Order: sequence, then C-alpha cells, then structure tokens
Amino acid sequence: MSISEVAASLLRTEETFSACLSRISSVLLTPLLQSGSFENVKLLVHLNDHFHIVWDLTAENYRTLKQTFSTPESDSIQDLFLVRKTDLFLDAYVQYFSTFASCVSVQVFDHAAKNKSHLWKAHKSSLQQFLADFSPDTSLAMALHTVLHKPFRDHLQQYSLVFSKLNETLHQYPDKESVTGAAKEFAKLQSFICQVLDEASHTRSLWKSLCHKFTDVLCVPERRLLEDSRNLVIFANTGRSDRVLLFSDILVLIQGNNFQSFDLKLTWVDGACRETGEHTLRICTPEEVFFLLAKEPESRAVWQWKLNQTVRQALIGKRDFPLWGEAGEGRDPPVCRFSAFTFRGEGRFKSATYEGEWRLGQPHGKGTLTWPDGRNYVGDFKEGLEHGFGICLVPRASRDRYDCYKCHWREGQMNGYGICEYGDEMVYKGYFKDNVRQGFGVLDNPSDAEHPFKYTGHWENDKKHSYGIWDDKERGERYIGMWHEDQRHGPGIVVMQSGICYQRTFHMDKMVGSGTLLLEDDSIFVGNFTRDLTFVGKGKLTFSNGFTLEGTFSSKSSHGLQTQGVLDTSGEQQDNTITKLQLGKEVFPVERRWEGLYSQFQEFICTGGQGETEEAFMGFHVQTSKELRKSQEYLFCDRGAEETAGKVDYLEELIEHQEKGALQSYLQQALESSLHPLGKFLKALSVAFQATYSGIGANRHLLSMAQEEIKHYAKKMWEFYQGLLHLALEVQGQPPAEGMEQSDLNGPGLMLPLILPCFYPELLLLYMLYHQKEDDLYCQGIVDLSLFPDVKLLEFLDVQKHLWPLKDLTLTNNQRQSLVKDHCFLSATECLQKLITTVDPREKLDILQKTYEEIEKTVNRVLEKDYSLPMDDLLPLLMYVVTRASIQHLGAEIHLIRDLMDPTNEGGMYDFLLTALESCYELIQKDIRVHQSWQVLQNS
Repeated sequence: MSISEVAASLLRTEETFSACLSRISSVLLTPLLQSGSFENVKLLVHLNDHFHIVWDLTAENYRTLKQTFSTPESDSIQDLFLVRKTDLFLDAYVQYFSTFASCVSVQVFDHAAKNKSHLWKAHKSSLQQFLADFSPDTSLAMALHTVLHKPFRDHLQQYSLVFSKLNETLHQYPDKESVTGAAKEFAKLQSFICQVLDEASHTRSLWKSLCHKFTDVLCVPERRLLEDSRNLVIFANTGRSDRVLLFSDILVLIQGNNFQSFDLKLTWVDGACRETGEHTLRICTPEEVFFLLAKEPESRAVWQWKLNQTVRQALIGKRDFPLWGEAGEGRDPPVCRFSAFTFRGEGRFKSATYEGEWRLGQPHGKGTLTWPDGRNYVGDFKEGLEHGFGICLVPRASRDRYDCYKCHWREGQMNGYGICEYGDEMVYKGYFKDNVRQGFGVLDNPSDAEHPFKYTGHWENDKKHSYGIWDDKERGERYIGMWHEDQRHGPGIVVMQSGICYQRTFHMDKMVGSGTLLLEDDSIFVGNFTRDLTFVGKGKLTFSNGFTLEGTFSSKSSHGLQTQGVLDTSGEQQDNTITKLQLGKEVFPVERRWEGLYSQFQEFICTGGQGETEEAFMGFHVQTSKELRKSQEYLFCDRGAEETAGKVDYLEELIEHQEKGALQSYLQQALESSLHPLGKFLKALSVAFQATYSGIGANRHLLSMAQEEIKHYAKKMWEFYQGLLHLALEVQGQPPAEGMEQSDLNGPGLMLPLILPCFYPELLLLYMLYHQKEDDLYCQGIVDLSLFPDVKLLEFLDVQKHLWPLKDLTLTNNQRQSLVKDHCFLSATECLQKLITTVDPREKLDILQKTYEEIEKTVNRVLEKDYSLPMDDLLPLLMYVVTRASIQHLGAEIHLIRDLMDPTNEGGMYDFLLTALESCYELIQKDIRVHQSWQVLQNS
C-alpha cells in the first residue's frame, strides 16, 4: 500500500469522524449548554471547548489531506498533517479526556441527565443514532458518558491502524523514524486515556461512599484518587486514622467523622527511616511528622513509589504521560522546594504565612514570613528558623510606622551585625546576641527628635555598659566614660560645646566626690560642683593669672556665688602644665578603653572567622536604606554583584602576602576594604575615635588620650592581623610562620601610618587647639618676617654672606636687588611646603630631609664645591626657608611628628632635623622682635 492510498483511507476516516462530531455537537452539547445551568455546568463548558479543538484539528487534517494528495506526485510522509503535527493532536486529546474524566469523577453527566430529562425526550429520535448499541434499560447518564468518549477512542484506534499501515509502507524510507515515534506517542495516549478513566471511575465511587461532611470539602473536579489503604493496606501511627487516601494533590488521613489533609507540594516521604518498624514510611509536613506502617514490604514499596511520583507531579503542576510512566519509571521529587503555607498550630509562627524555599517540611533557604498583624520577615531560613541575613518589619501602634531590623540571624534570633531603623527615627548600628543589643554599637536619635542623642560604645543585654560615649545634643554635652545598667557609673569626662570640661566620678548617673573643672578662661576648680557648674562645698579655684581661692563655696539665688576662704595673690601666671592639663589618662588607662570592641574581634578569630561566622560578624550585606521600609520589592536582599565582586578568601590572601615586601601593600588594600576583617576593625575604631574626639570632643585637654589611643589602635590592629594569619595557617594545615613573634619587624610601627589617615583630621585639630597660643605667636612672627626682601631677611637672620644665592635674584630694568622677594632657596621652600600634604610621620620626616638636601644643593651651587653645613650655618638658612614656606600650625605639625614617629628614628638624622625645625619654630615665636629691627633696617 502506497502513502497516497493510506492518505486516502485517512481522508475517509476524518470525514466520517467530522460528521460524527458535528452530530454530537448539534444534538447533545449545544442544546444542553443553551438550556440553562446545572451543577458543575462550567466543567461541561470546558469540555465543549476541548471538543471543538479536536473537531478543528480533525477538519484541518481533512482539508490538508484533500489538498495535498489530490495529485499522484505527493508521496512525502511529511505532507501528512497528522505526522507533522503529532504534538497538537496529542495535546488536544489529553486535554479533552482530562476534562472528560473530571466530569465523570464529579458526576456531571448524572446531574445533566437528571435535570434536563425533558431535553432528552425532545431529542429522543436523534439520540437513537448514538444509542443503537444500547438496551432500552441504558440510563441517559451512561448514554451521555458513552457518546462523549467512545467515538473519540474508536477514532484513535483508526489513527493507530494508519500508523501501522505507514510502517509497513515505509520499511525502506528514511522518514520511518518519525512515523514510528508518532505511533509510540499515540500508543501512550491510548494508555493515558485508560488510566484517567479508571482513576475518574474510582474517584467517583469514593465520593459516593463518603458522607457530605467530607465531600463538601474534598470533592474537587481535578482531584483524583490514586490509592486507598482499604485496597492496599497501610496504617498511620497517629492513633487517629483508620483510612489513608492518596489523591493527586493531597494526602488525607480519616478517622471517624474527622479528617486531616496534607498538601503534597509540602509533603516529604522518607523511606530510609526505621524508627517504628521495618516497613515504615516517615512523612514530613510543615506542622507534623508521622509514620505510615505497612505489614508487607510490597505494600510499603508501592505506597512509597506512588507517594513520591504523585508529589513530583504535584510540584511540576501536571501528570505524567502516561500517568505512571513506563514500567514503573520515575524520579524522586526534589528535597528542596518553593511553596506557600499558612501555619495554624501554636507557636511563634501561628497564623503566619510563609512563602519561599522548603526542605523536609521546614522553611529552608530564602523566603518571606508574614503575620496578620503586619509583622514581616524576609531573608534566610535554616531548618525552620530564621538563620542568615534577614529583614524584619514590626509595626508600631502609630499608623504607617515600622521598626525595621536588618540583621544576621541565628536559630530564630538576631545574632551578629545589624542595622535597626526604628519607627521613631532612632537608628542602631551594631551587634546583637539572642535578639538584644550586645557588643559594640551606635544608637542615634536624630537632631529633629524630641530628645536628640547619640551613644557609641559597648552594650550588655540591651543596656549601655562599660566604656561608651554619650552625646546629649539638647544640652550640647558629651560624656566620655563608664556605664552600668544604662546609667553613667564610674569615672567620666564631660565636655561642653562652650569648651568647658570636667572630670568626675558617677554613681548610677549621679556625680559623687570631688572633681576637676576646666573653664574656658583657663581657670581650674578642684572640688565639688553641680551639673550646672555651681561650686558647692570645699574646693580650690585657680585663676588664669595664678591667683588661687581656697575655701568653702555656696550659691544662693539672690546673692550669687559665696565663699569663705583664702585668696592668694602671690602666685605667678600658670605654666603650661596647668593651662594644658590633660584629662582621662589616669582614670582611663588606654588598655581599658574599648575592651568590648577588641574582645569582639578576638572572639571572631576564636570562632573560626569563616562561613556564617564571617557573614554575621562582618555584616557586609547589611546596607543602610530607609527605603527598605517603604518598598517590599527589595526585601530578599541578595548581595549584589558590586558587593560579591570584591569578596575573596581573605585567609588565602593572608598566607600569600606574609613576606615583608608584599605585606605593606596588602595591609593597605585590606584596610581600605569593607569586605575584609581588618577593614571592618579599622572602621569600628574610626567610628569610636570620631565619636570621642570630633565635634564637641575637639578639646585640647583630651589630646593625650587621643594620641595614646591611636598608638594602641596600631598595636591592636597588628595583634588582630597576627591572629588572622595564625587562623589562616591553621585552616590550611600549615605550621605557624617561624619566628613570627620574634621577627625584627615592628608590627605596630608598620600599621600606624596605614591607619593614621582615618584619625588624622580629628587628631590634627586637637594638636592645633593644644598649641594654639604658640602657633599664634609663630604666625605673627612669620607675618613680620615676610615683610623683608630676600637680601634683608638673609642679613637679618645672620646668614653668612658667602652663602647668599645672589645669582638666583633675577632683576628687571627698574628693580633693585635689595627689594626682590621669594627667590632665594626657592626649591627648598617649595619642598618644605609639602609637609602638610601627607599624614604619615615618616613621610613628613622624609620631606624635612629633602628640604635639608635642597638647602645644601643650593649652597654647593653658590660655593661651587661640596660643603657640609654646620649647625651654626644650617639654623639661619632653615629659618629663612621656614619663613618663606609660611606653614600654618607648624607647632601642631612638629609635635604630631615627634609624638608619632618611629622610636627607631630617635637620635638619628631625622631627629636632628626635627630638633632644628623645632628650634626655628621657637625662635620665630619667642626671640625675634622684628618691628624695631625692621625700622632700623628701613632707616639704614
């Protein structure tokens, strides 16, 4: 038989089937749908839609066959629409029979036959065409059932015969594979139809056997009964189940008049469990874990396989084709899933809806948890609890206000670094432990709040504790000192915006004992005084001119300050040890400041510093953004590409950069990175330093505290680096670096210039305030000296004339040599001016040495020979260069270099040049009185 003959046979078949479909539509479906509504009529509408899809495909197949094979030349198998569009036919029949099965399971045909019996009587003669093979006793429901499926199945049989004939015809054609594949798919379709009709029949029987209490809830058209414990025996260990029903979407346990259902998308089957017997299946659901017990291994195997396949099909949203695969094939469902569930049981999640990733019946991965009262958590979960990074919104009583917690969570509680933006505009940035503030943190109440403040320091069990800084923005005060149970407790320093500061001992927020009060006019009071600075009781007041008043002080509103004591006017003006008295060094040893911060970073090393510990501690994925409280779209908060791009394994890098040559550049990069523990440590230290010494804290009486604190930071940073390196070597299984502790490398000295830029602005300002008087005198001296032309200034400073670089004085026609300015030693002057462009003390010393070298070069050029400058010649020349450089706050720069320079430079060339610069500074401010001298020179 040729292809054309097969096509002709198929053409006749399609013509006959189209005519049959036309009669069914006109006699049955159309009148039925037009006659009114009955129970589940929508299902019949869907069936009619799929009926017409099959009819349209049949008509299209008939049309293409008639058009293509009208000439004998057409003999290509690809010209057959049925072969070319096999997928369309399969899908149409699958959808039709799936809907037909739904009609069967919920007895749509029974309801239609019962409610529309007058319709069937009116069309009785037409129905006889379809009921010829039935006896008079055949019910109208059965007739309708048969008419709407038997012609389709018979037609599919004709398709199978067509494919069989094509296989015989094409035994030598290359297109045989496509025909064979299509034939196999239609064979699967036949199997699929048998299976869905069997399932529908069993489901229909079940609904008939159950009471209305069950069917009203459980009876859904798309739901199919797949297994029943009465057919294949299995028991639940819950003690409340006498029947187990497996449906296509749920698992049901029935006992008496009650039942419990479990969504298969959130059901896990564990066949490896043997807790309650050998033939046991462990079933995990979001709120319950129970066991199914089988008497025989065969029953257990069938139930396990059917449960797993049904769960898998429920997850992908469609049934297999055919329904149970071939020869029992089928993959197990995934352990990790995505779904939504509302918790009903008692507990913290009661009434909350979770949508996200699951594992073994518990939220696991990323998800969203929402409570009816408006609470909302979005982030990471692990084994049913918040674990990892997450954002929690907690509504306040006031409308449209939330507390927003962006933090790392561990086992359902906040642990690690987080940012909390409260509904009253307060913001906390710091560490948590077990849902309370614990460790270093900053609590800021903005300036527009009713009581603005800022606390930077240590927290213990959600309360201020140990060393911390309190800014009272309302009073313009800063408290630096110890805390206990949210109260100032222990030694403390109070600095005021006016410049007044005092040091007292506090007990539960009240001042006790005597203290030291430093007033803005440099007067000092030692004794007892109130918070509003009223002198009370015994004390001693030392005035800025050296006078002292010692006695008993009191204050009355009508009489002002009163005292009984001794006024001593014999004293001289106070020296610097009094006017520049330093507070805090004795009561706050540098080792006791920020102990909580240091211990926190040390604990990071002890806990391994990797994985969850690193994320919780670093908090590099926690961003400050109040927009998160307004927009729910970003609440998953994955780390972006810009954050993860720079994230590397810092432990490997530590090992790779141990050598001295590579260490400094590596430390520089690490300290600048917010993703590196060293960078995190430096950031925390800079926050603490700025909270103490910036703004109100810029007080000259705190310079010594700040200076020794920075040195201690460098020491602690180096210790932290060594701890990280030890950890890295331990993780990699390498022995510790030999002689690391005994190395001649000055670790803190290496670290200090690297971290100094973070603290330099505040530190330099403290030096400037401390040396303000000396710098003012120095500046006045510079102003006076700058009036001199070069020649006059060299003469005035007693520079030897043979060292004058007169060749550098370029004159115009109308200019005299004696009036030229800023031409001599120009290279040295420009070099010294770079002193303020760097913060590194070592680089400042290098600039000073280069200045000396430039001076020497100029002298050698003038003398046309090498000449080593003795101190008697160097000091006047250096004074000339210093005068022309006109560096502001030179005293502050000199003392900063002196205090922070590497001790190994003491006694060397750097020390010598710094001493020479100090001498110039002192001479300019103290010993030179140039006004009179300038008059003398002008007159001469």
